[in-house]
Amino acid sequence: MAETKEKTGRESTEAEGSGQAQQEMSLKEYLRHYLAYLLKWVILAAVIGSVSGLVGALFFKGVEGATALREENPFLLFFLPAAGLFIVWMYRMSGSEGASTDTIIEAAREGHEIHIGLLPSIFSGTVLTHLTGGSAGREGAALQIGGSIGNQMGRLLKLGREEMKIATMAGMASFFSAIFGTPLTASMFVILFISVGSFYESALLPAYLASLIARGVSFLLGAEAFGFSIEVPEIVTHHFVRVLVLAALAGILSVVFCSVLHGTERLYRKLFRNAYVRVLVGAGLVIALTLIEGSGDYNGAGGGVIARALSGGPIAPYAFIMKTLFTALTLGAGFKGGEIVPTFFVGATFGAVAGPVLGIPASFGAAVGMIAMFAGVTNTVIASIFLAIEVFSGAGVLYFALASIVSYACSGYNGLYSSQRILYSRTKPEYINLRTNHNHLVKAAMKGVSQKMKKGEAADNSGSSRED
Repeated sequence: MAETKEKTGRESTEAEGSGQAQQEMSLKEYLRHYLAYLLKWVILAAVIGSVSGLVGALFFKGVEGATALREENPFLLFFLPAAGLFIVWMYRMSGSEGASTDTIIEAAREGHEIHIGLLPSIFSGTVLTHLTGGSAGREGAALQIGGSIGNQMGRLLKLGREEMKIATMAGMASFFSAIFGTPLTASMFVILFISVGSFYESALLPAYLASLIARGVSFLLGAEAFGFSIEVPEIVTHHFVRVLVLAALAGILSVVFCSVLHGTERLYRKLFRNAYVRVLVGAGLVIALTLIEGSGDYNGAGGGVIARALSGGPIAPYAFIMKTLFTALTLGAGFKGGEIVPTFFVGATFGAVAGPVLGIPASFGAAVGMIAMFAGVTNTVIASIFLAIEVFSGAGVLYFALASIVSYACSGYNGLYSSQRILYSRTKPEYINLRTNHNHLVKAAMKGVSQKMKKGEAADNSGSSRED
Protein backbone atom coordinates (compact mmCIF):
# COMPACT_ATOMS: atom_id res chain seq x y z
CA MET A 1 0.00 0.00 0.00
CA ALA A 2 2.79 2.39 0.96
CA GLU A 3 4.68 1.39 -2.18
CA THR A 4 1.63 2.20 -4.32
CA LYS A 5 1.25 5.62 -2.68
CA GLU A 6 4.95 6.32 -3.21
CA LYS A 7 4.67 5.33 -6.87
CA THR A 8 1.61 7.53 -7.30
CA GLY A 9 3.43 10.41 -5.64
CA ARG A 10 6.42 10.01 -7.95
CA GLU A 11 4.14 9.95 -11.00
CA SER A 12 2.35 13.04 -9.74
CA THR A 13 5.64 14.84 -9.18
CA GLU A 14 6.90 13.83 -12.61
CA ALA A 15 3.63 15.01 -14.18
CA GLU A 16 3.91 18.35 -12.40
CA GLY A 17 7.52 18.67 -13.52
CA SER A 18 6.56 17.87 -17.10
CA GLY A 19 3.69 20.36 -16.92
CA GLN A 20 6.02 23.01 -15.50
CA ALA A 21 8.51 22.36 -18.30
CA GLN A 22 5.69 22.72 -20.84
CA GLN A 23 4.55 25.88 -19.11
CA GLU A 24 8.09 27.28 -19.21
CA MET A 25 8.37 26.45 -22.91
CA SER A 26 5.00 28.04 -23.55
CA LEU A 27 6.07 31.15 -21.68
CA LYS A 28 9.20 31.39 -23.80
CA GLU A 29 7.12 31.01 -26.92
CA TYR A 30 4.77 33.73 -25.76
CA LEU A 31 7.68 36.05 -24.94
CA ARG A 32 9.22 35.40 -28.33
CA HIS A 33 5.90 36.00 -30.06
CA TYR A 34 5.01 39.24 -28.27
CA LEU A 35 8.52 40.66 -28.33
CA ALA A 36 8.62 40.03 -32.08
CA TYR A 37 5.17 41.64 -32.41
CA LEU A 38 6.27 44.65 -30.35
CA LEU A 39 9.53 45.13 -32.21
CA LYS A 40 7.89 44.80 -35.62
CA TRP A 41 5.09 47.26 -34.95
CA VAL A 42 7.25 49.76 -33.10
CA ILE A 43 9.46 49.98 -36.18
CA LEU A 44 6.52 50.03 -38.59
CA ALA A 45 4.65 52.61 -36.48
CA ALA A 46 7.76 54.79 -36.40
CA VAL A 47 8.07 54.67 -40.19
CA ILE A 48 4.33 55.21 -40.84
CA GLY A 49 4.12 57.94 -38.19
CA SER A 50 7.19 59.77 -39.49
CA VAL A 51 5.98 59.74 -43.10
CA SER A 52 2.45 60.76 -42.02
CA GLY A 53 3.87 63.54 -39.84
CA LEU A 54 5.95 64.91 -42.69
CA VAL A 55 3.19 64.72 -45.31
CA GLY A 56 0.65 65.87 -42.71
CA ALA A 57 2.64 69.02 -41.96
CA LEU A 58 2.85 69.78 -45.70
CA PHE A 59 -0.88 69.17 -46.03
CA PHE A 60 -1.66 71.36 -43.00
CA LYS A 61 0.48 74.17 -44.37
CA GLY A 62 -1.06 73.73 -47.81
CA VAL A 63 -4.64 74.02 -46.57
CA GLU A 64 -3.83 76.90 -44.19
CA GLY A 65 -1.94 78.73 -46.92
CA ALA A 66 -4.74 78.18 -49.42
CA THR A 67 -7.31 79.48 -46.93
CA ALA A 68 -5.25 82.60 -46.12
CA LEU A 69 -4.69 83.29 -49.82
CA ARG A 70 -8.41 82.98 -50.59
CA GLU A 71 -9.36 85.29 -47.71
CA GLU A 72 -6.89 87.89 -48.99
CA ASN A 73 -8.09 87.46 -52.57
CA PRO A 74 -11.87 86.84 -52.62
CA PHE A 75 -11.87 86.76 -56.44
CA LEU A 76 -10.37 83.23 -56.23
CA LEU A 77 -13.93 82.06 -55.63
CA PHE A 78 -14.57 82.49 -59.36
CA PHE A 79 -11.89 79.89 -60.12
CA LEU A 80 -13.98 77.23 -58.34
CA PRO A 81 -15.40 75.82 -61.63
CA ALA A 82 -11.89 75.48 -63.11
CA ALA A 83 -10.67 73.81 -59.93
CA GLY A 84 -13.59 71.39 -60.06
CA LEU A 85 -12.90 70.43 -63.67
CA PHE A 86 -9.24 69.84 -62.87
CA ILE A 87 -10.10 67.67 -59.83
CA VAL A 88 -12.42 65.45 -61.89
CA TRP A 89 -9.81 65.12 -64.64
CA MET A 90 -7.02 64.41 -62.15
CA TYR A 91 -8.96 61.62 -60.46
CA ARG A 92 -9.65 60.00 -63.82
CA MET A 93 -6.06 60.25 -65.00
CA SER A 94 -4.67 58.89 -61.72
CA GLY A 95 -7.04 55.91 -61.69
CA SER A 96 -8.70 57.11 -58.47
CA GLU A 97 -12.14 57.99 -59.84
CA GLY A 98 -14.82 56.96 -57.35
CA ALA A 99 -12.35 56.54 -54.48
CA SER A 100 -13.42 58.06 -51.15
CA THR A 101 -13.16 57.58 -47.41
CA ASP A 102 -15.51 54.62 -47.80
CA THR A 103 -12.84 53.03 -50.03
CA ILE A 104 -10.30 53.36 -47.21
CA ILE A 105 -12.73 51.90 -44.69
CA GLU A 106 -13.23 48.84 -46.89
CA ALA A 107 -9.46 48.48 -47.29
CA ALA A 108 -8.97 48.64 -43.52
CA ARG A 109 -11.71 46.06 -42.95
CA GLU A 110 -10.83 43.64 -45.76
CA GLY A 111 -7.11 44.19 -46.26
CA HIS A 112 -7.49 45.47 -49.86
CA GLU A 113 -4.76 47.38 -51.63
CA ILE A 114 -5.27 51.12 -52.21
CA HIS A 115 -4.34 52.69 -55.54
CA ILE A 116 -1.26 54.87 -55.10
CA GLY A 117 -2.84 57.57 -57.28
CA LEU A 118 -5.32 58.40 -54.52
CA LEU A 119 -2.67 60.04 -52.31
CA PRO A 120 -1.64 62.92 -54.61
CA SER A 121 -5.20 63.27 -55.92
CA ILE A 122 -6.88 63.80 -52.55
CA PHE A 123 -3.99 65.99 -51.33
CA SER A 124 -4.10 68.43 -54.24
CA GLY A 125 -7.89 68.17 -54.66
CA THR A 126 -8.48 69.23 -51.06
CA VAL A 127 -6.03 72.15 -51.25
CA LEU A 128 -7.66 73.35 -54.48
CA THR A 129 -11.13 73.10 -52.95
CA HIS A 130 -10.06 75.27 -50.01
CA LEU A 131 -8.17 77.70 -52.25
CA THR A 132 -11.22 78.42 -54.40
CA GLY A 133 -13.88 78.55 -51.68
CA GLY A 134 -15.50 75.14 -51.57
CA SER A 135 -16.97 74.18 -48.20
CA ALA A 136 -15.03 71.18 -46.91
CA GLY A 137 -12.86 69.95 -44.08
CA ARG A 138 -9.53 68.16 -43.83
CA GLU A 139 -10.10 64.82 -42.12
CA GLY A 140 -11.56 63.06 -45.17
CA ALA A 141 -8.25 63.74 -46.86
CA ALA A 142 -6.44 62.77 -43.65
CA LEU A 143 -8.05 59.35 -43.51
CA GLN A 144 -7.49 58.76 -47.22
CA ILE A 145 -3.90 60.01 -47.33
CA GLY A 146 -2.98 58.28 -44.07
CA GLY A 147 -4.68 55.07 -45.12
CA SER A 148 -2.81 55.19 -48.44
CA ILE A 149 0.52 55.73 -46.66
CA GLY A 150 -0.04 52.82 -44.28
CA ASN A 151 -1.32 50.61 -47.08
CA GLN A 152 1.64 51.37 -49.35
CA MET A 153 4.06 50.65 -46.50
CA GLY A 154 2.35 47.31 -46.03
CA ARG A 155 2.71 46.53 -49.74
CA LEU A 156 6.41 47.45 -49.78
CA LEU A 157 7.07 45.19 -46.79
CA LYS A 158 4.90 42.42 -48.26
CA LEU A 159 2.69 42.19 -45.19
CA GLY A 160 -0.07 39.60 -45.06
CA ARG A 161 -3.73 40.48 -45.50
CA GLU A 162 -4.45 40.84 -41.78
CA GLU A 163 -1.34 42.92 -41.16
CA MET A 164 -2.26 45.14 -44.11
CA LYS A 165 -5.43 46.03 -42.24
CA ILE A 166 -3.41 47.11 -39.21
CA ALA A 167 -0.95 49.12 -41.32
CA THR A 168 -3.86 50.89 -43.06
CA MET A 169 -5.50 51.76 -39.74
CA ALA A 170 -2.20 52.98 -38.29
CA GLY A 171 -1.77 55.25 -41.30
CA MET A 172 -5.30 56.63 -40.97
CA ALA A 173 -4.82 57.37 -37.27
CA SER A 174 -1.37 58.90 -37.66
CA PHE A 175 -2.37 61.35 -40.39
CA PHE A 176 -5.49 62.36 -38.46
CA SER A 177 -3.25 63.03 -35.46
CA ALA A 178 -0.74 64.94 -37.58
CA ILE A 179 -3.25 67.56 -38.71
CA PHE A 180 -5.44 67.78 -35.59
CA GLY A 181 -2.87 67.11 -32.86
CA THR A 182 -5.11 64.57 -31.11
CA PRO A 183 -3.26 61.20 -31.03
CA LEU A 184 -5.54 59.50 -28.53
CA THR A 185 -8.70 60.52 -30.37
CA ALA A 186 -7.20 59.54 -33.71
CA SER A 187 -6.21 56.03 -32.64
CA MET A 188 -9.46 55.33 -30.78
CA PHE A 189 -11.53 56.76 -33.62
CA VAL A 190 -9.92 54.56 -36.27
CA ILE A 191 -10.17 51.28 -34.36
CA LEU A 192 -13.78 51.94 -33.35
CA PHE A 193 -15.54 53.59 -36.29
CA ILE A 194 -14.90 51.01 -39.03
CA SER A 195 -17.24 48.47 -37.43
CA VAL A 196 -19.25 50.02 -34.60
CA GLY A 197 -19.37 47.53 -31.76
CA SER A 198 -16.03 45.94 -32.66
CA PHE A 199 -12.72 46.88 -31.03
CA TYR A 200 -9.69 46.18 -33.23
CA GLU A 201 -7.31 45.47 -30.36
CA SER A 202 -4.46 44.32 -32.60
CA ALA A 203 -4.36 47.80 -34.21
CA LEU A 204 -4.36 49.79 -30.97
CA LEU A 205 -0.63 49.74 -30.25
CA PRO A 206 0.49 50.47 -33.84
CA ALA A 207 -2.17 53.16 -34.31
CA TYR A 208 -1.36 54.96 -31.06
CA LEU A 209 2.42 54.81 -31.51
CA ALA A 210 2.14 56.03 -35.11
CA SER A 211 -0.22 58.82 -33.97
CA LEU A 212 2.18 60.01 -31.27
CA ILE A 213 5.11 60.05 -33.67
CA ALA A 214 3.12 61.77 -36.43
CA ARG A 215 1.95 64.43 -33.99
CA GLY A 216 5.53 65.11 -32.87
CA VAL A 217 6.91 65.31 -36.41
CA SER A 218 4.12 67.55 -37.73
CA PHE A 219 4.41 69.92 -34.76
CA LEU A 220 8.15 70.20 -35.26
CA LEU A 221 7.41 71.22 -38.84
CA GLY A 222 4.91 73.90 -37.85
CA ALA A 223 1.47 72.26 -37.69
CA GLU A 224 -0.80 73.46 -34.88
CA ALA A 225 -3.10 71.53 -32.55
CA PHE A 226 -6.86 71.83 -32.76
CA GLY A 227 -7.57 73.03 -29.21
CA PHE A 228 -9.59 75.64 -27.31
CA SER A 229 -9.93 77.01 -23.79
CA ILE A 230 -13.51 77.07 -22.47
CA GLU A 231 -15.33 77.87 -19.25
CA VAL A 232 -17.34 74.96 -17.86
CA PRO A 233 -20.41 75.49 -15.63
CA GLU A 234 -20.35 74.00 -12.14
CA ILE A 235 -21.32 70.35 -11.79
CA VAL A 236 -25.00 70.49 -10.78
CA THR A 237 -28.03 68.41 -11.75
CA HIS A 238 -29.91 71.00 -13.77
CA HIS A 239 -26.89 71.56 -16.03
CA PHE A 240 -26.77 67.84 -16.79
CA VAL A 241 -30.44 67.94 -17.76
CA ARG A 242 -29.84 70.88 -20.08
CA VAL A 243 -26.81 69.21 -21.66
CA LEU A 244 -28.88 66.06 -22.17
CA VAL A 245 -31.55 68.01 -24.06
CA LEU A 246 -28.98 69.86 -26.18
CA ALA A 247 -27.18 66.60 -26.98
CA ALA A 248 -30.42 64.92 -28.02
CA LEU A 249 -31.16 67.80 -30.38
CA ALA A 250 -27.62 67.57 -31.76
CA GLY A 251 -28.10 63.83 -32.31
CA ILE A 252 -31.24 64.52 -34.35
CA LEU A 253 -29.40 67.29 -36.22
CA SER A 254 -26.64 64.81 -37.07
CA VAL A 255 -29.23 62.64 -38.81
CA VAL A 256 -30.44 65.65 -40.83
CA PHE A 257 -26.86 66.67 -41.67
CA CYS A 258 -25.89 63.21 -42.95
CA SER A 259 -29.18 62.83 -44.83
CA VAL A 260 -28.71 66.18 -46.59
CA LEU A 261 -25.12 65.34 -47.59
CA HIS A 262 -25.98 61.90 -48.97
CA GLY A 263 -29.26 63.05 -50.50
CA THR A 264 -27.59 65.95 -52.32
CA GLU A 265 -24.94 63.65 -53.78
CA ARG A 266 -27.62 61.24 -55.02
CA LEU A 267 -29.59 64.11 -56.53
CA TYR A 268 -26.51 65.44 -58.35
CA ARG A 269 -25.83 61.99 -59.83
CA LYS A 270 -29.45 61.53 -60.85
CA LEU A 271 -29.75 64.91 -62.57
CA PHE A 272 -26.25 65.15 -64.04
CA ARG A 273 -24.68 61.85 -65.06
CA ASN A 274 -21.54 63.50 -66.40
CA ALA A 275 -19.00 64.22 -63.63
CA TYR A 276 -17.72 67.36 -65.36
CA VAL A 277 -21.25 68.78 -65.59
CA ARG A 278 -21.91 67.93 -61.93
CA VAL A 279 -18.87 69.76 -60.68
CA LEU A 280 -19.64 72.82 -62.84
CA VAL A 281 -23.21 72.98 -61.56
CA GLY A 282 -22.02 72.60 -57.97
CA ALA A 283 -19.42 75.33 -58.39
CA GLY A 284 -22.04 77.66 -59.85
CA LEU A 285 -24.40 77.06 -56.94
CA VAL A 286 -21.68 77.67 -54.34
CA ILE A 287 -20.60 80.89 -56.05
CA ALA A 288 -24.20 82.13 -56.30
CA LEU A 289 -24.94 81.36 -52.64
CA THR A 290 -21.71 83.03 -51.54
CA LEU A 291 -22.57 86.21 -53.42
CA ILE A 292 -26.13 86.22 -52.06
CA GLU A 293 -25.07 85.54 -48.46
CA GLY A 294 -22.14 87.96 -48.60
CA SER A 295 -20.10 87.15 -45.48
CA GLY A 296 -17.91 84.33 -46.83
CA ASP A 297 -18.25 82.52 -43.50
CA TYR A 298 -19.38 79.30 -45.13
CA ASN A 299 -16.55 78.86 -47.63
CA GLY A 300 -13.58 76.69 -46.74
CA ALA A 301 -13.48 74.81 -43.44
CA GLY A 302 -14.82 77.65 -41.30
CA GLY A 303 -12.27 77.41 -38.50
CA GLY A 304 -12.66 81.10 -37.66
CA VAL A 305 -16.40 80.73 -37.08
CA ILE A 306 -15.84 77.65 -34.89
CA ALA A 307 -13.37 79.63 -32.76
CA ARG A 308 -15.82 82.53 -32.54
CA ALA A 309 -18.64 80.24 -31.41
CA LEU A 310 -16.45 78.62 -28.74
CA SER A 311 -15.39 82.02 -27.42
CA GLY A 312 -19.00 83.23 -27.10
CA GLY A 313 -18.85 85.60 -30.07
CA PRO A 314 -21.83 86.54 -32.27
CA ILE A 315 -23.21 83.71 -34.39
CA ALA A 316 -26.00 83.97 -36.96
CA PRO A 317 -28.98 81.84 -35.87
CA TYR A 318 -29.09 80.16 -39.31
CA ALA A 319 -25.32 79.51 -39.52
CA PHE A 320 -25.61 75.74 -38.99
CA ILE A 321 -28.20 75.50 -41.79
CA MET A 322 -26.06 77.49 -44.21
CA LYS A 323 -22.94 75.41 -43.51
CA THR A 324 -24.88 72.20 -44.06
CA LEU A 325 -26.12 73.49 -47.41
CA PHE A 326 -22.73 74.79 -48.56
CA THR A 327 -20.99 71.53 -47.59
CA ALA A 328 -23.60 69.35 -49.30
CA LEU A 329 -23.41 71.37 -52.52
CA THR A 330 -19.59 71.27 -52.50
CA LEU A 331 -18.86 67.64 -51.66
CA GLY A 332 -21.87 66.23 -53.49
CA ALA A 333 -20.69 67.85 -56.72
CA GLY A 334 -17.30 66.13 -56.58
CA PHE A 335 -15.01 68.58 -54.78
CA LYS A 336 -12.64 67.08 -52.22
CA GLY A 337 -12.10 67.48 -48.51
CA GLY A 338 -13.78 66.14 -45.44
CA GLU A 339 -16.98 66.37 -43.46
CA ILE A 340 -15.70 66.44 -39.86
CA VAL A 341 -14.65 70.11 -39.66
CA PRO A 342 -17.99 71.16 -41.24
CA THR A 343 -19.57 68.88 -38.60
CA PHE A 344 -17.69 70.82 -35.89
CA PHE A 345 -18.94 74.06 -37.49
CA VAL A 346 -22.56 72.89 -37.56
CA GLY A 347 -22.44 71.53 -34.02
CA ALA A 348 -20.68 74.56 -32.55
CA THR A 349 -22.93 77.15 -34.21
CA PHE A 350 -26.08 75.17 -33.36
CA GLY A 351 -24.96 74.81 -29.73
CA ALA A 352 -24.09 78.51 -29.53
CA VAL A 353 -27.65 79.39 -30.62
CA ALA A 354 -29.61 76.64 -28.82
CA GLY A 355 -27.52 76.65 -25.63
CA PRO A 356 -28.70 80.04 -24.27
CA VAL A 357 -32.33 79.07 -25.00
CA LEU A 358 -31.82 76.08 -22.68
CA GLY A 359 -29.99 78.13 -20.06
CA ILE A 360 -26.47 77.08 -21.12
CA PRO A 361 -23.77 79.72 -21.80
CA ALA A 362 -23.30 80.18 -25.55
CA SER A 363 -19.60 79.20 -25.54
CA PHE A 364 -20.19 76.02 -23.54
CA GLY A 365 -23.25 75.23 -25.63
CA ALA A 366 -21.01 75.48 -28.71
CA ALA A 367 -18.54 73.02 -27.18
CA VAL A 368 -21.29 70.55 -26.25
CA GLY A 369 -22.88 70.86 -29.69
CA MET A 370 -19.56 70.25 -31.43
CA ILE A 371 -18.73 67.08 -29.47
CA ALA A 372 -22.30 65.76 -29.67
CA MET A 373 -22.42 66.25 -33.45
CA PHE A 374 -19.13 64.41 -33.85
CA ALA A 375 -20.50 61.46 -31.88
CA GLY A 376 -23.70 61.46 -33.94
CA VAL A 377 -22.21 61.59 -37.43
CA THR A 378 -19.33 59.17 -36.77
CA ASN A 379 -21.15 56.73 -34.43
CA THR A 380 -18.22 56.80 -32.00
CA VAL A 381 -18.88 57.46 -28.31
CA ILE A 382 -15.47 56.77 -26.78
CA ALA A 383 -13.53 58.64 -29.46
CA SER A 384 -15.84 61.63 -28.95
CA ILE A 385 -15.12 61.69 -25.24
CA PHE A 386 -11.38 61.55 -25.91
CA LEU A 387 -11.80 64.34 -28.46
CA ALA A 388 -13.35 66.53 -25.78
CA ILE A 389 -10.51 65.70 -23.39
CA GLU A 390 -7.79 66.55 -25.91
CA VAL A 391 -9.44 69.60 -27.49
CA PHE A 392 -10.64 71.17 -24.23
CA SER A 393 -7.78 69.98 -21.98
CA GLY A 394 -10.01 67.70 -19.91
CA ALA A 395 -12.45 70.41 -18.82
CA GLY A 396 -16.08 69.33 -18.35
CA VAL A 397 -15.48 65.70 -19.29
CA LEU A 398 -18.59 64.49 -17.41
CA TYR A 399 -20.79 66.81 -19.44
CA PHE A 400 -19.12 65.83 -22.71
CA ALA A 401 -19.43 62.14 -21.91
CA LEU A 402 -23.17 62.59 -21.39
CA ALA A 403 -23.44 64.60 -24.61
CA SER A 404 -21.59 61.93 -26.61
CA ILE A 405 -23.68 59.06 -25.24
CA VAL A 406 -27.02 60.81 -25.72
CA SER A 407 -26.23 62.04 -29.22
CA TYR A 408 -25.03 58.57 -30.24
CA ALA A 409 -28.26 57.05 -28.92
CA CYS A 410 -30.38 59.57 -30.83
CA SER A 411 -28.53 59.40 -34.14
CA GLY A 412 -29.95 56.03 -35.16
CA TYR A 413 -28.21 54.07 -37.90
CA ASN A 414 -27.05 57.07 -39.89
CA GLY A 415 -23.53 58.33 -40.47
CA LEU A 416 -21.09 60.09 -42.74
CA TYR A 417 -19.56 56.87 -44.03
CA SER A 418 -21.81 54.34 -45.74
CA SER A 419 -19.13 51.62 -45.57
CA GLN A 420 -19.21 51.78 -41.79
CA ARG A 421 -20.93 48.81 -40.18
CA ILE A 422 -23.09 48.89 -37.06
CA LEU A 423 -22.99 45.47 -35.44
CA TYR A 424 -25.55 45.84 -32.67
CA SER A 425 -28.96 47.42 -32.26
CA ARG A 426 -29.16 50.78 -30.49
CA THR A 427 -32.29 49.86 -28.54
CA LYS A 428 -32.06 46.08 -27.94
CA PRO A 429 -29.28 43.56 -27.22
CA GLU A 430 -29.47 42.24 -30.79
CA TYR A 431 -26.85 41.62 -33.48
CA ILE A 432 -27.82 43.34 -36.75
CA ASN A 433 -24.51 43.93 -38.67
CA LEU A 434 -25.80 46.57 -41.09
CA ARG A 435 -24.13 49.38 -42.98
CA THR A 436 -24.95 52.92 -41.94
CA ASN A 437 -27.57 54.78 -43.97
CA HIS A 438 -29.41 51.55 -44.78
CA ASN A 439 -32.26 52.36 -42.42
CA HIS A 440 -34.88 50.60 -44.53
CA LEU A 441 -33.13 47.33 -43.66
CA VAL A 442 -32.85 47.88 -39.93
CA LYS A 443 -36.41 47.04 -38.99
CA ALA A 444 -36.43 43.87 -41.09
CA ALA A 445 -33.07 42.75 -39.70
CA MET A 446 -34.10 43.39 -36.10
CA LYS A 447 -37.38 41.57 -36.70
CA GLY A 448 -35.48 38.62 -38.16
CA VAL A 449 -33.11 38.49 -35.20
CA SER A 450 -36.04 38.66 -32.76
CA GLN A 451 -37.76 35.77 -34.52
CA LYS A 452 -34.58 33.68 -34.38
CA MET A 453 -34.19 34.43 -30.69
CA LYS A 454 -37.79 33.45 -30.03
CA LYS A 455 -37.35 30.20 -31.98
CA GLY A 456 -34.21 29.48 -29.98
CA GLU A 457 -36.01 30.11 -26.70
CA ALA A 458 -38.90 27.91 -27.81
CA ALA A 459 -36.45 25.12 -28.71
CA ASP A 460 -34.74 25.46 -25.32
CA ASN A 461 -38.07 25.30 -23.51
CA SER A 462 -39.10 22.28 -25.56
CA GLY A 463 -35.81 20.56 -24.75
CA SER A 464 -36.23 21.33 -21.05
CA SER A 465 -39.73 19.87 -21.12
CA ARG A 466 -38.48 16.66 -22.76
CA GLU A 467 -35.71 16.37 -20.18
CA ASP A 468 -38.24 16.82 -17.40
